[in-house]
Amino acid sequence: MANALISIQIIPKTKNGENVIPYVDEAIKVIQDSGVNYEVHPLETTMEGELSQLFTIITKMNQRMIEIGSPNVISQVKILYQPEGITMDQLTEKYR
Repeated sequence: MANALISIQIIPKTKNGENVIPYVDEAIKVIQDSGVNYEVHPLETTMEGELSQLFTIITKMNQRMIEIGSPNVISQVKILYQPEGITMDQLTEKYR
């Protein structure tokens, strides 16, 4: 079972003020390619997995933004670390 949930909002700076959505799509693709369970929400994406694994994904997301032309990136991150295990469903089941 996963021991962490991390929600991330990635805010890449664009060279000429162009739309950031294609950049955000690339960041989400990094998450998709990682194979972790995740949910995309309007203002952030939540991932479920091992804490160190999720930090690695965040690193790759930031690196990808630079690779595709962003001069810098802001990542706003919320972390729930629960060593005995946690899932997104456990936190939201009463609302579904």
